[in-house]
Amino acid sequence: MFKFRTDLASERRDLYNKAHNIEKDIEGIEAEEEKVNENITISRVKITNEKGEEAIGKPQGNYITIDVKNLKIASEEEIQNASKAVTKELKVLIEKHINGKEPILVVGLGNIYVTPDSLGPKVINEIDITRHLIQYMPEVLDESTREISAISPGVLGTTGIETLEILKGIIENVKPKLVIVIDALASRSIERISSSVQLADTGIVPGAGVGNTRKELTKNTLGIPVIAIGIPTVVEAATIAADSLTLFIKKIQDEGESNDFLNKLQEEDKYKIIKEILTPEEYNFIVTPKEIDGLIEKMKDVVARGINFAVN
Repeated sequence: MFKFRTDLASERRDLYNKAHNIEKDIEGIEAEEEKVNENITISRVKITNEKGEEAIGKPQGNYITIDVKNLKIASEEEIQNASKAVTKELKVLIEKHINGKEPILVVGLGNIYVTPDSLGPKVINEIDITRHLIQYMPEVLDESTREISAISPGVLGTTGIETLEILKGIIENVKPKLVIVIDALASRSIERISSSVQLADTGIVPGAGVGNTRKELTKNTLGIPVIAIGIPTVVEAATIAADSLTLFIKKIQDEGESNDFLNKLQEEDKYKIIKEILTPEEYNFIVTPKEIDGLIEKMKDVVARGINFAVN
């Protein structure tokens, strides 16, 4: 199987097609793209069989990536438009797996004290929780209100407990019909850092994108459907170097100083070459932009609002 260092199904598909010189999608993968407006584009990838699974290393299911341009300078209106896109796509996924107003558990993965990994816990703080109100103050709610509960279980290094173990205990007692998991992801594109939202109805393997794989959170392990919402917050140093080299080569070519060597280098997988150079020296760091604090706050609003409107 082709090796990836990205959690995004759309990126994996593009990388696989490029590596194998494929212009159209291979058997087992269906893809489409929708441009919502000048700042928001939605890519939908559906893996339909084992050939698709094997090609990009993702289980069969639906993967939706919502790309939001210029998030650093996004206005309140633009953030609201992005959250509406999340709401629309999330509603479709929820309706595929549960009926009516069945209860949902929202889980925020990550470490709130590490900024690039704090998205999940921050989103949980903004979720409209109703389970306790339905139990103790039903008179203040509409009869059709969905039961929503939420948890931020922390990380193995601070709890000593696998997230899977924690969630199994909660599900056994709270009995939700579906789990929504929020987590930070790794990307192969600098442009996508805190500017893309991936939704998937196949669950998630926490830490997979940065080589720190934990036990998977899926229907197979939890017993109920799992929808994962992830946002890339980190990339490898090799990705930054490769993207920078691409820009450098383009600049040289645009100025008419191209030669056969640069043309050849432009066609090769620069990421693979650079990673091979950096890895033995342990220089292939996982990095995040200096504006990550502000980006996380904006993406937290996008995701939390998107969930709140989708589940109610």
